[in-house]
Amino acid sequence: VIGHIDCGKSTTAGHLIYKCGGIDEPAIEKLSKEAVEMGKGSFKYAWVMDKLKAERERGITIDIALWKFETPRNMFTIIDAPGHRDFIKNMIT
Repeated sequence: VIGHIDCGKSTTAGHLIYKCGGIDEPAIEKLSKEAVEMGKGSFKYAWVMDKLKAERERGITIDIALWKFETPRNMFTIIDAPGHRDFIKNMIT
């Protein structure tokens, strides 16, 4: 997923993974609880992809993240890339 900073790339990717069954309800509930505790309740889906402490504290993607999952018919690999210009090099490499 590529796009400008703060356009919802990680959130969209995380929500898609959840809706397609790539992550279960207890895992989303755990992420939701952690996000609320940090005052970022709306970030639960973004945190499916954004695992680094710095990413969660700053609310931006710093490094690429990969998530692989399967449905009964297909295999998917979601790649979430940073949108901030300071971290574009992480996306390219």
